[in-house]
Amino acid sequence: MQTHFTEAQKANPDIAEADKILRNCVHCGFCTATCPTYTLLGDELDSPRGRIYLIKDMLENDRPATQQVVKHLDRCLSCLSCMSTCPSGVHYMHLIDHARAHVEKTYRRPWFDRVQRDLLARLIPYPGRFKLALALGALAKPFAPLLPGRLKAMLDVAPLPAGRSPTDAPGTYPADGGARRHRVAILPGCAQRAIAPTINDATLRLLRRHGAEVVFPAGATCCGSLVHHMGREDQSHAQAKAMIDAWWPDTAEGGGQGLDAIIINASGCGTTVKDYGFMLRNDPGYATKAAIISALAKDVSEFLAEIGLAASAIPTGQRVTYHAACSLQHGQKVRNQPKALLAAAGFVVSEPAEGHLCCGSAGTYNLLQPEIAERLRQRKVANIAATAPQIVAAGNIGCITQLAGKAGVPVVHTVELLDWATGGPKPTGIS
Repeated sequence: MQTHFTEAQKANPDIAEADKILRNCVHCGFCTATCPTYTLLGDELDSPRGRIYLIKDMLENDRPATQQVVKHLDRCLSCLSCMSTCPSGVHYMHLIDHARAHVEKTYRRPWFDRVQRDLLARLIPYPGRFKLALALGALAKPFAPLLPGRLKAMLDVAPLPAGRSPTDAPGTYPADGGARRHRVAILPGCAQRAIAPTINDATLRLLRRHGAEVVFPAGATCCGSLVHHMGREDQSHAQAKAMIDAWWPDTAEGGGQGLDAIIINASGCGTTVKDYGFMLRNDPGYATKAAIISALAKDVSEFLAEIGLAASAIPTGQRVTYHAACSLQHGQKVRNQPKALLAAAGFVVSEPAEGHLCCGSAGTYNLLQPEIAERLRQRKVANIAATAPQIVAAGNIGCITQLAGKAGVPVVHTVELLDWATGGPKPTGIS
């Protein structure tokens, strides 16, 4: 794609990066075939190619975002299926992230949008606040049918808050039996701690059983993913820096004992943490540290596939349909490891048709774009049902929350099944 940025514009490193990304696009349209919103809506401007044209025009002319641009960029799930399809290597993720930051700086949203987005940014990244909000939401659920669309959608999708877990507190846990073969840190997460701390509990047990000393760092916060995809660049970078500071003392470079990996069990978070090196590349105080942290980050299934799964203690033979979270299959290119691990643990694994399409969760998308999200959920649930599963497994808390109660069978994290199969407790809801 030909671009016309001035040299003065390209002095801005973000614009220079956008120019490079745009020039890689050859208008081929392969991305339209796998884009969920284009599949549903059939509008060119709701495809990656169409959004790229809108972004190019906005950035080249250095103009504020318009209502039309915002509508179509907001409809993007950031599922990154287009990046899996693109033959030219267009880094759409970095382009849409920059465009959203530009929108946030130059566009004044209607008052309800502003209030809703601000509320989400102030609640979800903070487990204590989020639990309180979920408790209040549970009280309001009976009144949901009386509320307008997006408020009703927020109450419909909101789960009950979870109780406290030992993994809520920082600490270091030795490998089972005292024979340490690995040393890892964990991202405790924010929404996941409020909704499903059993995922962290299962991850801890599983890693310790496989010879890992596990560190839950002090000072852990949200990774910044949620607000990053809302265009709130300053807030996301501050949260990323706080998370880097929490992990840094345990790295060899930070003077600690060193880490073999930073384990992440929420794939939406993992995609962002693996991108810290890019996000903070122009920050002289954090660029090097961010790159080191990004290099250490691994999805829990990546790490387990590398070290090998212990012999399964309870080969149940149950039918598990694996739902591939977009952030894992497209964002991190982790595709085969979770399925291989589940099969090695004794489960009969299948995948639904249209596995590349998003379930509609996508961070806060199901709260901000509930109509499209619901259509995608219904499509995903129908494809899952066709596989006749006994259990659905996924690697991201957003997907689990989106599908729970709609799939007709328990929806659990992959790591909970692996923990169960190697000696841990049976996940809640599985008969």
